[in-house]
Amino acid sequence: MEFGVHLPLLAFREKTFSLSELVSFAETAEHFGFTTLCANDHLTFSRPWLDSLTALASVLTKTRHMTLMTTVALPVVRGPIQLAKSLAALDVLSGGHLIAGVGPGSLPQDYALVGSAFEERWKRFKEATQLLRSLLQRDASPFRGQFYTLGATRLEPLPVQESGVPIWIGSWGSEAGLRRVARLGDGWLASAYHVTPASFAEALARLHQSLHHVGREPERFPHALGSMFFYLTEDQRLAEKILVEVVSPTLGRPAELLRERLPIGTPAECAEKLVKLQAAGVRKVFLWPVEDEVDQLARFHEQVLPQLPP
Repeated sequence: MEFGVHLPLLAFREKTFSLSELVSFAETAEHFGFTTLCANDHLTFSRPWLDSLTALASVLTKTRHMTLMTTVALPVVRGPIQLAKSLAALDVLSGGHLIAGVGPGSLPQDYALVGSAFEERWKRFKEATQLLRSLLQRDASPFRGQFYTLGATRLEPLPVQESGVPIWIGSWGSEAGLRRVARLGDGWLASAYHVTPASFAEALARLHQSLHHVGREPERFPHALGSMFFYLTEDQRLAEKILVEVVSPTLGRPAELLRERLPIGTPAECAEKLVKLQAAGVRKVFLWPVEDEVDQLARFHEQVLPQLPP
């Protein structure tokens, strides 16, 4: 199983963001061999959220061996042309190490801030993703849709990657969502706190069916499980406090559900959850430490990885 990490852009409790903390986190992730550095995207949330694209750009010089990934960026909210411009810059400045994970977003508040109808997000997202792909490829062709239109104008500089920036589609695993992934995406990004091992295995099987249906090879189609919030401690009372008083209210999900799905507890409990996910077909996980971020990355590397099968 391969592991990446999310930049700590969400302030679960009172927190002052700083460039030095982001740099330290990226350097630690690079040192311990995490393969992907991710950034999630919201304009607003239940707690302060640092801008994802700015944060990724700020640590580019510390991530020479890691892939950069948006997990997910919101092309409808940000605007597909504006987002394409930023993603192309990240690809150029990283030397072609970018994956664009995109999704429609789940918060009406984000849409309200930019004056876009939340009810239209699915139709807009389909068009925005098609336009984004066109803009992030070297042989871009004009695009005309119901919501977005682009003539012969090209955004330059173009991405470094010859075949364009890969676009992964975020989906929690619904039937319609997985069909959308198969049609529009170069990969699937699932959400850790929205799946169990059983539901992930079932969704992966349905995704493979959808890929076959559109003439694509499931074996060549990558996936990852993102937003794996975790906290390692031998103190069960502390683990329960973080789960019930911090993570649950921040995510707006019941503590009972999160207790089952997220590795918040001892290293052995964390390893047990990951082994079950690996058996269900998960091959890549993007971890997100809730607090003490740098220390938690070290603990995961030293106390959890040795317990996992090769």
